[in-house]
Amino acid sequence: MSNLITAEELATTVKQKLSGQIKNTAVYKGQLTIEVDKSELRQICESLRDADEFQFEQLIDLCGVDYLTYGQDEWSTNEASGSGFERGRESLDFDKEPDSPRFAVVYHLLSVTLNQRIRIRVLVDAEDMMVPSVVDIWNGANWFEREAFDLFGILFEGHPDLRRILTDYGFIGHPFRKDFPVIGELEMRYDEEQKQCVYEPVSIEERILVPRVIR
Repeated sequence: MSNLITAEELATTVKQKLSGQIKNTAVYKGQLTIEVDKSELRQICESLRDADEFQFEQLIDLCGVDYLTYGQDEWSTNEASGSGFERGRESLDFDKEPDSPRFAVVYHLLSVTLNQRIRIRVLVDAEDMMVPSVVDIWNGANWFEREAFDLFGILFEGHPDLRRILTDYGFIGHPFRKDFPVIGELEMRYDEEQKQCVYEPVSIEERILVPRVIR
């Protein structure tokens, strides 16, 4: 236990070892987050996996983020409070800027050997959704990248089998995008005459059901 290092000490080592490749670093709740450009992603990931100072041999999670309404009010009603979930959030040193890319891919790494963790964030522009795949670096990224593609529409260059994993192969759109309608765009039913399932535009009206917060 005496060999454990703090997130601040890890940040210092990362800056020294990967000097010039990292855009920003921040420590929050005892965990280090680094922000990198996608052009540097693979090289940084390989260094974090292979360097003796890091040994991040396991990718424990990979997810997409949509910052479309980041910093805006959560509820679109006149009666509700404008300080909902965000009131308990503390900002990182490199928090999302209003004009920065809409999407991000976040990687959570674990070093079992050194018992330390790190988080990587890569911002992704809506006009260029392609990010290098890290499947050949951590094989566990396979289904994580498929999930981010399915739910956010983020493409992973070099992925061996990039296809939907949670929605139907013929599904249109990406459900976790914040501009995707909650009720969806299509509904499916079984047609007795055609003896098959058919897709049609949704027939229900979207309703906003949010709690009313009074302070």
